[in-house]
Amino acid sequence: MTSAWTEPAPVTVRVPAKVNLELLVGPPREDGYHPLSTVYQAVGIYDEITVRPADTWSVTVTGPFADLVPADDTNLALRAARLLGGDAVDAAPVAVSIYKRIPVAGGMAGGSADAAGALVACDALWNLGLHKEELEEIAVELGSDVPFLITGGTAMGSGRGELLAPVLAHGTFHWVFALSDTGLSTPAVYAECDRLRGDAPVAMPAPKPEMMAALRSGDAHALAAVLENDLQEAAFSLRPDLGGVLAEGLGLGALGGIVSGSGPTIAFLVEDKEAGIDLAVSLTASGLCPDVRRASGPVHGAHVLHGSRSS
Repeated sequence: MTSAWTEPAPVTVRVPAKVNLELLVGPPREDGYHPLSTVYQAVGIYDEITVRPADTWSVTVTGPFADLVPADDTNLALRAARLLGGDAVDAAPVAVSIYKRIPVAGGMAGGSADAAGALVACDALWNLGLHKEELEEIAVELGSDVPFLITGGTAMGSGRGELLAPVLAHGTFHWVFALSDTGLSTPAVYAECDRLRGDAPVAMPAPKPEMMAALRSGDAHALAAVLENDLQEAAFSLRPDLGGVLAEGLGLGALGGIVSGSGPTIAFLVEDKEAGIDLAVSLTASGLCPDVRRASGPVHGAHVLHGSRSS
């Protein structure tokens, strides 16, 4: 006697945001992209991606930033599910649900995080059993930040940021993120970076040993001293108010501060959890930024939540 077939249970994956501790940008390539040398750190601000079997492909978005995310075929999580489904045997359509906490167009890889989460969730739902390295190879087709968010932690990125190597980092670092109510276009920030550089020669980027040493030490003061982002000047050029936010946070006691990725989020590194609470309260009271979040890192990348079907 055979048992009746039951539909697979939904799978929910939690996936973190990222901050670039170092983002060094080379001259534009012929394909329009810029060679990068970057150090990613995954931080504990999470989106949750749920996939369940459905008759047709679809995506819905809820959460604090839901109104800024497309719920159509351009959605990166839905594209990720379709991409993986195209390679899978007997992969039925899924309904993708996103609970959105990571800022949109904020330089924290919110869309990329959702794509990474969808890949991990669909791999579990469909029992594909792919290794993280295999998922990262697929993730490259979706965006430069997507492969990192599969694994998380702290890693060095080269190429367009998609070529990853793990970085030895000790300890936990505490962050305060000053969010903006208006996003910045990543292509616009890169274009402004090129404009500001003009005809000046630009060297090929390479990781700096000072950054590696600071991460190995686990010392927040050492890390604060070497935070660097070649896109920061361009972000400030497009959004001069961001310079005031950075100055305010540093004046209020942050060890260091940096534009996260292409902005406009400003990431402040602080001494510990208590210092983060104090800074978050003070920044909120200043009225310079509409939203402030605290998080620590590094954290793991996309992972199936306990109680969700895992394969």
